[in-house]
Amino acid sequence: MLKSEENELLVRVGPTTPMGNLLRRFWIPALLSEEISDRDGAPVRVTLLGETLVAFRDSKGSVGLLDAYCPHRRANLFWGRNEQCGLRCVYHGWKFDVDGNCTDLPNVPGGDKIKRAIRTPAYPTTEHSGIVWAYMGPPELRPPFPAAEVFDLPQSHRHVSKIVLRVNWFQSMEGDMDSSHVSFLHSRVDATHVLPETRISSYAFSDNAPRWLIQPTHYGFALAAQREAGADRYAWRVGQWLMPFTTLVAAPADAPFITNIRVPLDDHHTMHLRIYARLDRPLDDEDMAAVGEGVMFPEMIPGTFMTKANISNDYMIDRNDQRHGSYTGIKSIPLQDYAVTQDQGGGPIADRSRERLTASDKAIIMVRKRMLDSVRALMDGREPAEPSNAAAYRVRPIDTVLPRSEDILAFTDKYGAARSAGGLQTDVLQ
Repeated sequence: MLKSEENELLVRVGPTTPMGNLLRRFWIPALLSEEISDRDGAPVRVTLLGETLVAFRDSKGSVGLLDAYCPHRRANLFWGRNEQCGLRCVYHGWKFDVDGNCTDLPNVPGGDKIKRAIRTPAYPTTEHSGIVWAYMGPPELRPPFPAAEVFDLPQSHRHVSKIVLRVNWFQSMEGDMDSSHVSFLHSRVDATHVLPETRISSYAFSDNAPRWLIQPTHYGFALAAQREAGADRYAWRVGQWLMPFTTLVAAPADAPFITNIRVPLDDHHTMHLRIYARLDRPLDDEDMAAVGEGVMFPEMIPGTFMTKANISNDYMIDRNDQRHGSYTGIKSIPLQDYAVTQDQGGGPIADRSRERLTASDKAIIMVRKRMLDSVRALMDGREPAEPSNAAAYRVRPIDTVLPRSEDILAFTDKYGAARSAGGLQTDVLQ
């Protein structure tokens, strides 16, 4: 368990917080590209790390992410006119480009002479895999974009969803470092396997107490969960945690896999970006059928980023199905995760000082420690190394069965789910 003050370090992300300062050293997803698909289209409200912002696509196709409030009289630029390479405040006509430069002061005598001295806060942006990313840290420390393959796929190879939840980001993310929950939360009582489209190995349900082999890397951790698969074999689910908030979920080499990104909007709300992708070829009709069934991707309330089944309606739990079909009575895989994490300890921020952790929680413990160590180092003036190690992020997850004599880390190196170089020590946790 954590001390209360350590828990506070993990969960608070505002502009003046230690964790907020750390997260601002990384590229952060801000919104989907499709939300601002049109040049000179309507601006969009954005909340990110506790900051109130507005996004727009200008006449040239560049994306601006500005402080939502005009520096003149603090009117909200969401109401603004997006025209001729800038966002114009409707209150007095002040206009700003994507870099935050004031380009017009029409209500000020001699405005052309003083406009160069006026700026509004703006964050650099870039677009990858249908997502607009922002860098919110010190300009002189802006890092290269991480080289994870899934962040640079063409539209044909990926399906991206956005879901907004009332839950703290770290609380939402920790479920991805908990392999044993798959054996229960995502199982069924009427069979030994969940629906086929999840592509979760049957060994995850025949051995519900996996052993951890965890490899620290220059990007985060390779998280290998070992299960029994007969007298001479082990089943391995190797996920990748990419610091600070991305998880590549284990999947067979010939199947699409899920990438989860848990972005803190503020202390109590999270944007869950869920990328379903193939690295080697476009998604086919069979792949996309899994998306449409509501199992891998839940049904949404039209025109929103809220799921139809949600915490306000108890995720539409079916107690009869829970008795005879699924373990939870909740239809969708991500909804099953949301249900247990959103109300973890009674609210959007869990009190980790009251937990009783065991060997099954080793990955969670190590991720917490990695983040806390990084936060404390930055508080002492030492910058995190991970943002500069963009190439190290080029890794993959894997779900496979190997002879007991085979080294899983050597196998993943060959496959491409590689550790980053550097002679780091393997931590075998039983």
